[in-house]
Amino acid sequence: MSTSKKAKNSVDKLAGRVKENLGEITGNDRLRNQGKVDQVKARVKQSGERLKDAVRGR
Repeated sequence: MSTSKKAKNSVDKLAGRVKENLGEITGNDRLRNQGKVDQVKARVKQSGERLKDAVRGR
């Protein structure tokens, strides 16, 4: 996985965590759920990159 993509996925995952926590603090269910979705998207992207690396033999 390229370093830039790994960093971007980590930032996306962190941003999702921040949104989720802000949603919980403010009582905003929509923001909390959006944060959870962002985290899942980042994990899926990261898994896809790992799969590409495995296929390429890295």
